[in-house]
Amino acid sequence: MLRAENIVKTYGKLRVLKAIDLEIEQGKIVSIVGASGAGKSTLLHILGTLDKPDEGKVWLGDQELSRLRGNDLALYRNQNIGFIFQFHNLMPEFTALENVCIPAYLANKKSDKEIVQRGRELLEMLGLTDRMDHKPSEMSGGEQQRTAVARALMNNPAVVFADEPSGNLDSHTAEELHNLFFRLRDEFGQTFVIVTHNEELANMADEKFEIKDGVIFTG
Repeated sequence: MLRAENIVKTYGKLRVLKAIDLEIEQGKIVSIVGASGAGKSTLLHILGTLDKPDEGKVWLGDQELSRLRGNDLALYRNQNIGFIFQFHNLMPEFTALENVCIPAYLANKKSDKEIVQRGRELLEMLGLTDRMDHKPSEMSGGEQQRTAVARALMNNPAVVFADEPSGNLDSHTAEELHNLFFRLRDEFGQTFVIVTHNEELANMADEKFEIKDGVIFTG
């Protein structure tokens, strides 16, 4: 479902990624691990089209992402790819529901009524029924991160990329978030690609990859 071929990325004289090849099946949870500075987030950002490789190509299904540019790339990313980061990046002036609905408003493919209904359904599914009208400052860290998960799922993306999604959470809340990922995989066939330092989460994944010295290994 997601395929990368011969991905190379260099910063100055440092070659961070050296001819990375990777295939990820639909409906799988994949973890990417490695030491700090190994290139995990760099690879994730390239797979998610937030960054471009110096060499190589990335496909999502039949679409070669490397060929997309400008508005076409932004539109495709919004409609097909979800992102969850260590820091939730919610808009502080908006409520949880408004934050979740933003990707759908940008896609401009549904009516406002349909968008709000979808947002409510996602927040209810994630146990945030009583937090819909709360702003981020009025929610706990775990609630904010679950809101970010709902936002990532808003446009029914083919794949969700998560960069240290539980890195800013306490152990109990992190475990709840990890269990949520697997519930979404089991119930909806959602694909996740997760960069993490959390060994428990990494080992729970359907497939585990390690980046070392710019090369990727199956864990």
